[in-house]
Amino acid sequence: MTDPDPLAEAELRELVPAVIGILVSRGADFATAEDAVQDALIEALRSWRSDPPRDRRGWLVTVAWRKFLDIVRSEGSRMKREERVMAATLAEPGTSSEPGTDGVPNADDTLDLYILCAHPDLSPASAVALTLRAVGGLTTKQIAAAYMVPESTMAQRISRAKSTIAGSRLNRPGDLSSVLTTLYLVFNEGHSGEVDLVAEAIRLTRSLRTVIDSAEVDGLLALMLLHHARRDARFGADGRLIALADQDRTLWDRRLIVEGIEILQAALGRDELGQYQAQAAIAALHADAQTVEDTDWVQIVEWYDELLALRDTPIVRLNRAVAIGEADGPRAGLAELRALDEGLPRYFAVEAHLRERAGESQRAADLYARAAERAGSLAERDHLNRQAARVRSGQGHLP
Repeated sequence: MTDPDPLAEAELRELVPAVIGILVSRGADFATAEDAVQDALIEALRSWRSDPPRDRRGWLVTVAWRKFLDIVRSEGSRMKREERVMAATLAEPGTSSEPGTDGVPNADDTLDLYILCAHPDLSPASAVALTLRAVGGLTTKQIAAAYMVPESTMAQRISRAKSTIAGSRLNRPGDLSSVLTTLYLVFNEGHSGEVDLVAEAIRLTRSLRTVIDSAEVDGLLALMLLHHARRDARFGADGRLIALADQDRTLWDRRLIVEGIEILQAALGRDELGQYQAQAAIAALHADAQTVEDTDWVQIVEWYDELLALRDTPIVRLNRAVAIGEADGPRAGLAELRALDEGLPRYFAVEAHLRERAGESQRAADLYARAAERAGSLAERDHLNRQAARVRSGQGHLP
């Protein structure tokens, strides 16, 4: 069999949430509907290259429904389940690739599927995996590779997630904030394996934006675009991590920055401020500065104040301490930092930066080394150790 057409595969993945939503709205349980759609996707990739249908969406709905009925008929409780699904759809869809109106996806079905996959009973890891599988259309193998775990492990995680929400219908069991949190978790996983999870998160957020009119969805998309715009400047040729202040800003993707700022401005104009819009506003102020010296730290502090009013967390306060240190001087930043727990991620790295700016070189070097011991990645540990060595040697600020 020839390799699948990447363009056809991408189109199929765009259709997945709507097709699952249609099956569930007809009476299918989520887990079986999702399995049926995955089986239909495999058949589509096998047959479309030689005989592509005129209406690919309609074809997929028809085949997925038949796959679902095959699964239902093969189980011991066939009669009861068939009666239920048959009552939901008076007749099985025809074989034509041009189905009637009952094959047209409903935006609410797609939105409900996003929400169901972010069900409050699911752990964050399970919600992410189920979203990538059911909404993103990725295979279990692809998801496992992206998270660098065995396929069997990921299969168990997805299976447990399906079991957890078994019996849940597409009736908004969760809320939009859970969906956005799940998508942002996908985004923050970064690049790994054959699946670019950053690009996948942006794709899914764009898709969500087409089915719901929400300033916060827009804010999340803007935030993703503005962060993603800096991707080529985050690491050096040797793989070392490069801090924001030291990045080559000519490598930033201006197209993504412009798009992100335009989306953000439209969202802010609706006067429905949420946490993702506030975070995007902070990212936009960084992206808009031609040099690090041009950064408007006073406005950034003001946006952190807005963010605190929406979501008062220790991490937000830690980042706000950095901004205050830049806007009002390192002593002011250190005063803010003293109110926080030393156990916070990056606490010692922030203190080291502020101590260095305050002229306390030896203490800063020790804190950089201490921060390196608690780093969450090898790249971060290497960066912090290099900072410690630089300060101890008396050199100026280096990338």
